[in-house]
Amino acid sequence: MKILLILIALLMPGATMVQASFTGKVENIDLNLKNHEMAITFLGLSAGEATLIQGPNGENILVNTGGKNTEAELVNWLALYDVKKIQTLILSKDVQNLAVPRLNKFISKYNIKEIISTPANEGWLKKNIDPEAQVQITVWGIGTKKTTIPDLTAEVQYVGNEPYEGLDFLLRFYKHRIFLMSSLSEKSEETLMHKKLDGINVFKTPNCSEEKSLSEAFIQYLNPEISILFASEDSYPDPKILHDLHKTWSEVYFTKRHGTVTVKFTDSKYEAITIPIEEEE
Repeated sequence: MKILLILIALLMPGATMVQASFTGKVENIDLNLKNHEMAITFLGLSAGEATLIQGPNGENILVNTGGKNTEAELVNWLALYDVKKIQTLILSKDVQNLAVPRLNKFISKYNIKEIISTPANEGWLKKNIDPEAQVQITVWGIGTKKTTIPDLTAEVQYVGNEPYEGLDFLLRFYKHRIFLMSSLSEKSEETLMHKKLDGINVFKTPNCSEEKSLSEAFIQYLNPEISILFASEDSYPDPKILHDLHKTWSEVYFTKRHGTVTVKFTDSKYEAITIPIEEEE
């Protein structure tokens, strides 16, 4: 597999200009995180979603574990980012369809000590997680606020257990705001429209399709500078959401097309790094 690494400068407030690029085989990506810095990486899996949050002291938090048959891809990406241990795994969606052996193998491999999820998932996790792993199951509800790594605070905005709903939370890092959204329902939109979520720097969208998508009014309310769309298990993004995001002048990245996207933050600015993958002939 050949990996092409391109550092993209984002010409927008708060973003830094980086004029650098690298082409060739990459064995390891060192983000060189210092104090008062963090990075969030949206991994370019062929299906499903997984988001890696990293701090300056080697902290690693993973949000979700990808889709079906993406285990090897996920492990390869984590190795590229030099992830050997994951302190916390956040499962923001319904866990009923997760393969139990795969999940327990993953927990053991990365020595995961805490799993955070919704109240609806608590019972399933306690029943199926290998007790020998000694994993703490933590439930987040609406209003939960927790410092996860230095200077980074997670604030839960919505939790739902209806179809297409899950855990939606805001990450605050100094003046920067990252919104990771999993829910896709009228109720979640209505609730979130009453939250202080306007002017988001980075927005991870829920999986939208032509049958079920976000409203234009909601997207305009968030007004995100960068939007990340993961590859769904069975469909491509709704063309309408792409149109609506572009109308807000959001930089849109679709992981199935653009590959992995890392956004590195300092206390005052941020930059985006994209890593497309090309198969060798």
